[in-house]
Amino acid sequence: MLRERLRRERSHPLAAAKPAAERAIIADNLVMDVQTEHGKRRVLDGISFRVGPGDRLAVLGRNGAGKSTLIRLLAGVQRPSSGHIHRGLSLSWPLGLNGAFAGEMTGYDNVRFIAAIYNAPWREVLEYVADFTELGDSLYEPVRIYSNGMNARLALGLSLAINFECLLIDEVIVVGDQRFQQKCFREIFENRREHSMILAVHAMDVVEAYCSEALVLKDGKARLFSDTKLATRIYATL
Repeated sequence: MLRERLRRERSHPLAAAKPAAERAIIADNLVMDVQTEHGKRRVLDGISFRVGPGDRLAVLGRNGAGKSTLIRLLAGVQRPSSGHIHRGLSLSWPLGLNGAFAGEMTGYDNVRFIAAIYNAPWREVLEYVADFTELGDSLYEPVRIYSNGMNARLALGLSLAINFECLLIDEVIVVGDQRFQQKCFREIFENRREHSMILAVHAMDVVEAYCSEALVLKDGKARLFSDTKLATRIYATL
C-alpha cells in the first residue's frame, strides 16, 4: 500500500511550493460506506475539517467509530465513497497501521527506498532512524520478522526523519516501554512544535496537553471542538 502511494507522490516532492491559501489538510464532506454481511454501513457521514500549519487535531471516538478509517482516507490508503480531501501539506503515511513496509526487504533497504522516493539524503535518514529506533542489528533483517513494536518504531523513526509537515498518528505513541514512550513524546510534541498533526487517540491527557482542536466521532457524524477539555468530557460520556 505504501509503495503505491509513494509512486503517486513522485510528482509532488516535499519541496514543491504551494500557494498560502492551499497550505492545509482539508476534509470536505467525507462519506465512507462499507459493505458488511448485513448490508451497507455508513462509517463516516459528512465529515469536514481543516488542519493548517502547526494545528494539531485529535480524533476521538469509541472503538468502531471510524477513527482509523478516517486516517486511512487522509493518507490515500482508501478512497472515500464521496467527498474531497485536499492535501496542501506534505503528509506522512498512517503510523500505527500494519502493512506499511515491504516485508521481504530489510529495515535498511526500506529506509533507502523511502528516502529516495522523497528525495531525502539517505545516509542522514538512516543515521536518524538507527539512533531513534534503537533497532541495532535488526535494522538489517527482513521487516517481516519484526514485531509490531519494532515495525511501529521504524515507521515513526522514518516519518520523523523525512520531516513531513503533517503527521498522521494512530495510537503509535504508546508503543514500547516507558522510556521509549517518553522519547517519542519529546520527539513529536516538544522537538516538533511547528508541525501539524492528526492524531487518533484514546489518551485524554495527550489531547488536552498537546492538541489545538478535537473531532469527536459518533454514529458516523462528527463534531469539531476548539475547547479540547470540553471535547474530552463529551467523549467520556459516549
